[in-house]
Amino acid sequence: MDRRTFSRLALSGIGLAMLPRSVAFGATAMPSAGVPSPVPMPAAVPPFSQPTAYAAKPYARLLDRARAALDRHGGSIALRDRVALADFTAASRDLRFHIVDLISGQASSYLVAHGRGSDPAHSGWLQSFSNEPGSLATSDGAYRTGEIYYGVHGAAMRLAGLERHNNNAEARAIVIHGADYVSEDHIASWGKLGRSEGCFAVARHMLPQVLGLLGPGRLLYADKL
Repeated sequence: MDRRTFSRLALSGIGLAMLPRSVAFGATAMPSAGVPSPVPMPAAVPPFSQPTAYAAKPYARLLDRARAALDRHGGSIALRDRVALADFTAASRDLRFHIVDLISGQASSYLVAHGRGSDPAHSGWLQSFSNEPGSLATSDGAYRTGEIYYGVHGAAMRLAGLERHNNNAEARAIVIHGADYVSEDHIASWGKLGRSEGCFAVARHMLPQVLGLLGPGRLLYADKL
């Protein structure tokens, strides 16, 4: 009796093999032997693509914008299985950086800082965006994740701005990196995170997971609703 093999979807990302099993997703089994193969049909719509699957999530509206950006910048985004959302509607003390798996619907959420130029009074809330060099502000819109490198902050991931209001990201060295001022201890002491110079700064101990889940060639979408 013939045997059919199982297919497995290998979701790419730097260091993914080192992450918990919950972030790796396999394909379902093929039909058992002896059962006629059905006529090939279009791939089923992933469950998470249905609005009811995420309508109650706090990032649902931002995810809708990110999915539209995926379509708008499809030629620039090689991997469409996961997206990162920076929801600057929330205060810096909140978990407002979400990495969402568009196939399973699972998500991981993290702290992320905004730029000092976006919050001059250091209120803990992003007040405005800017794409201007020297502004020290966060820029909104769609980014493509790039290579991991080692610089003044240690490991970091380059970002390419895909829109006119964030297209200076590379020139401004806007990246994802770890920072000591992004932590629960900092929130306990100050009620908010510290501020970056426009970068997406996350907690140092969470950086390997963030970089591993993202990897190069995925979408990061930032906005304030």
